[in-house]
Amino acid sequence: MQSENNLDESLQLREVQELQGHTDTVWAVAWNPVTGIGGAPSMLASCSGDKTVRIWENTPTPNTTSPSWACKAVLEETHTRTVRSCAWSPNGKLLATASFDATTAIWENVGGDFECIASLEGHENEVKSVSWSASGMLLATCGRDKSVWIWEVQPGNEFECVSVLQGHTQDVKMVQWHPNLDILVSASYDNSIKVWAEDGDGDDWACMQTLGNSVSGHTSTVWSVSFNSSGDRMVSCSDDLTLMVWDTSINPAERSGNGGPWKHLCTISGYHDRTIFSVHWSRNGLIASGASDDCIRIFSESTDDSVTPVDGTSYKLILKKEKAHSMDVNSVQWHPSPQLLASASDDGRIKIWEVTRINGLANSH
Repeated sequence: MQSENNLDESLQLREVQELQGHTDTVWAVAWNPVTGIGGAPSMLASCSGDKTVRIWENTPTPNTTSPSWACKAVLEETHTRTVRSCAWSPNGKLLATASFDATTAIWENVGGDFECIASLEGHENEVKSVSWSASGMLLATCGRDKSVWIWEVQPGNEFECVSVLQGHTQDVKMVQWHPNLDILVSASYDNSIKVWAEDGDGDDWACMQTLGNSVSGHTSTVWSVSFNSSGDRMVSCSDDLTLMVWDTSINPAERSGNGGPWKHLCTISGYHDRTIFSVHWSRNGLIASGASDDCIRIFSESTDDSVTPVDGTSYKLILKKEKAHSMDVNSVQWHPSPQLLASASDDGRIKIWEVTRINGLANSH
């Protein structure tokens, strides 16, 4: 295992609350992007092997400094199998849920009541992931049938499939849109990450680049990817026990010359000893990872010249939480205001964590 001398002894990952309610594995959590800001209560969605989605909200509690979290809604009787992924639209009004029943449901929040307004069908079998584009006009799904589907949001909450992308040779585990551009990334059991964009005319989508073993990529299943807030870097995690950071500063739709514009920057290895299932980059630059070793790790970019390689990029472990859950950690997600982190596990529990300074001051870097 790597040296842990970089741990910031003044920081801690404090458990705020454990959320109970799901009766099976919790696969993913997603923060509503427009809540928890300016005094509005934060809202979190979770999805599970129990075929349900739960909506959690924090409400101020009298006589205490920290608000408590409660389940505000249970979305059920729509999916008939495991709900594997959930994602909020950028305006926070719609929630998409992807299921092993081969459908993706779209839910609308009407005054706190969630109504299923659409069901997207087309995948042959399990849908593994769903993601909204930054504009909210495009939705991507992927699944065990090795395909990636792009849907366009039409007036009246209609969804039209505009492209089916065939390129992966195995199960596609995750799709994720770039935070600013209509660029889509997919991660797969075939050990690769593919980068998709509209091909010139604006009508068809094509693979612009494949990040695989031949370009210093992962050597086993890629489970998750996440962009930093500006979109010029991406981090990925894998069954090969590593995290990889990629330079994504060049728009691949405007590439020229040979090779791809996105490049491998560095590999973070030696910190998890079992499959890393989830990685997420906070708005203030912290990378959280969750793995089947039941642990959560948090990394930040190293600014120490003595350990920074010639190319100028390395990341150090600053926080670790052993036994964060009693079973695999399937999902870690930073809150839009990045002191809070949510995690989900095979143990059926969700946990809310807070990065704090041990002397009581909140993390400010």
